[in-house]
Amino acid sequence: MSNIKKLYKQFFGYKLNETQGIPSPEEIDAANTGLDLLLPKMEKLKALVGESEIDEAQLVNNLTDYRSGVEYVVRDTQTAQSVLDEIRQWSEKKGFTIIKSMLSKTGRIGYIYYRLGEDPALESQKLQGYLAQKPELKHFRFHVRGEQQSSQSTIPTPTRNPQRNI
Repeated sequence: MSNIKKLYKQFFGYKLNETQGIPSPEEIDAANTGLDLLLPKMEKLKALVGESEIDEAQLVNNLTDYRSGVEYVVRDTQTAQSVLDEIRQWSEKKGFTIIKSMLSKTGRIGYIYYRLGEDPALESQKLQGYLAQKPELKHFRFHVRGEQQSSQSTIPTPTRNPQRNI
């Protein structure tokens, strides 16, 4: 065994095909007939489930919108608790600190409030990347509950005649 193969085996867990051997022609034919039986069934399944039914989570969030709160909507309410547990587990593994997490009474809407870290842009990228790939989520948004939306301007409205002294 060459040094390169040994290095790959140690570093990547590389397994050589030498131990398995080459399949016989009968095994190859059996695998091919199994594939021939499977392909028509796959075509029927593709016809039943159209592209419009397989939606991904919508990416409607800007990275600057993240202020440590995430609200999401689950497609199926029966999976709501397991989705929340998966998000909690992933968040803790990635080093996020969860302050508050909750589900609505119906179980359709979930909310997680994180401790804002040193780099909010990087955090929002990680969260958006993870949540967007979850097929159980219909959509999500960065939103902190109890905070007013930023659609209202903080500049006071001008009076009719600001130069007039009363």
